[in-house]
Amino acid sequence: MKKLAVVFPGLGYHADKPLLYYGRNLATEFGFREQIIAEYSYRGANLLEHPEKMQEAFEVMFSQAEEQLSKVEWKEYDDIVFISKSVGTAISCAYAARHQISCRQVLYTPLEQTFLFPVKDAVTFTGTADPWVDHEALMEAIRRAGVPVTVIPEANHSLEIKDAEGSADTLRNLEILKQVMEETGKFLS
Repeated sequence: MKKLAVVFPGLGYHADKPLLYYGRNLATEFGFREQIIAEYSYRGANLLEHPEKMQEAFEVMFSQAEEQLSKVEWKEYDDIVFISKSVGTAISCAYAARHQISCRQVLYTPLEQTFLFPVKDAVTFTGTADPWVDHEALMEAIRRAGVPVTVIPEANHSLEIKDAEGSADTLRNLEILKQVMEETGKFLS
């Protein structure tokens, strides 16, 4: 069986940060030895406060990912998984829909925009203290999509917990990471 994992990082959250690093390692353990990491860049700032800039970032990054993946022979693979983070979740779901790729999706801290595209055969992870989303609106979008979600109370956009001064609870964050990877592993198996 030929397997492929494609990683769609977030903006500023590259493939060697914890969620994607360990997600990729798990994929390898489950036979997804061939992996592609989409690389894209966007220089804009203040995306959180400006939806039009977020849309522009999505379009630029989607175009870059699309170009990088243009030579992939998708039909050669028996099992494809897209592993994505933040804006990468919207890019991965848009790419799968626009190119009719049959794949599973691991969605770490998706944005609401992710669910503007059909989301099938996916698992989702989000935190209740993620400043990049309206938590209630995101939960409604996930519910409508009908995909399982793991909600981490008090976790931010990196699925970490920090106190009011910004100090991390390192051991608790490692427990969260372990929980997320255990759920990811179940989905990949």
